[in-house]
Amino acid sequence: MHLSIIIPAFNEELLIERCLESIAAALAENFTADLTSEIIVVDNNSTDNTANLARQAGAQVVFEPINQIGRARNAGAAEASGDWLLFMDADSVLNPGLLADVLRLIEDGKSVGCGSTIYMHGLPWWATLTLQLWTSTSILFRLASGALIVCRRDAFRDVGGFNQTVYAAEEIGLSVALKQWGKPRGLQFVILRTHPLETSARKVVLYSPREIAGQILRVIFLPRRTLQDKKHLSVWYDGRR
Repeated sequence: MHLSIIIPAFNEELLIERCLESIAAALAENFTADLTSEIIVVDNNSTDNTANLARQAGAQVVFEPINQIGRARNAGAAEASGDWLLFMDADSVLNPGLLADVLRLIEDGKSVGCGSTIYMHGLPWWATLTLQLWTSTSILFRLASGALIVCRRDAFRDVGGFNQTVYAAEEIGLSVALKQWGKPRGLQFVILRTHPLETSARKVVLYSPREIAGQILRVIFLPRRTLQDKKHLSVWYDGRR
């Protein structure tokens, strides 16, 4: 098994080292003779030291000049050599238990891919409620969060990768496409729950409840107009770190 771990990164110098250290530790704890891996960081036109820090940590660095999350993920996948692709956000921490769950799912041969529930430390009550609502939706409809999505390389290629006409929620579209690809082949798309992925709660710190609520409501009620123009997606693209 050859696993490609792909991390899109825009101005992530504060968190990229922690992310890469967690991946290295998880890989070491799950080492087997038949597992090989590569780590690809996609520098999505960063203006800070993200790329240098990633190289120093031993990752392969790919440059994507257009600042768009889906495009960055696709750029990493284009350089990947693995038969399985694991996309993970740079502000997340991969725990050994979650990687073990992913590897078991791959070895079982019954799935086209998976997502994971997520955990954020120190959330206020309203953010905890929002995360709980998303978690229930994710599990019920088998939709991956962007923080972690894993899939077979051939399935990713056949469905066209991440949708580059949108600037957010591209992981939802990929989840649906992977389920459709897997169904006639007897393969499922699942959400792993035993070892949630830890991801940063920085948006709750950097943005007010009003800003976050406004962003969510705009996506719900004006999805096409909002998702296709990053000017309407400040929580993702205004660069606050």
